[in-house]
Amino acid sequence: MSTYEIIQKAHSGWAYLVIAFLAIAVINAFIGLSSKKEFTGKDRKIALFALIFTHIQLLFGLVLYFVSPVGKAVFGEMKESALRLTWLEHPLLNIIAIILITIGWSKHKNLLTSNAKFKTFAVFYTIGLALILLRIPYQLWFK
Repeated sequence: MSTYEIIQKAHSGWAYLVIAFLAIAVINAFIGLSSKKEFTGKDRKIALFALIFTHIQLLFGLVLYFVSPVGKAVFGEMKESALRLTWLEHPLLNIIAIILITIGWSKHKNLLTSNAKFKTFAVFYTIGLALILLRIPYQLWFK
């Protein structure tokens, strides 16, 4: 198995963890928001783990993007929708999603009330999760 294949499998496998942690963080934020509970260290850690897992996924994706033997040949063929999804839409939207998640994390640090913190995570992490789910190349995932 080549280094490229190992990174590709790690990127695909890690995606399950990213989605799970983001989903947990989003659900936790909505529960905290709706129940008006106090924002605790546990809530912060849940959001932090989601942030860390998405950033690790970004690293896997960037390495994969730049070492891929297919990538160099693809850029002239962006008219094909599967290639455009894999080599343009997927990375671009996921980078935007991770930026939004990171903004949500950064913004919560300056907020004073629990409600505002939960709301920030609910908004930014939900949008990030939705963008990630929107641009997963499912046809490759379930191959």
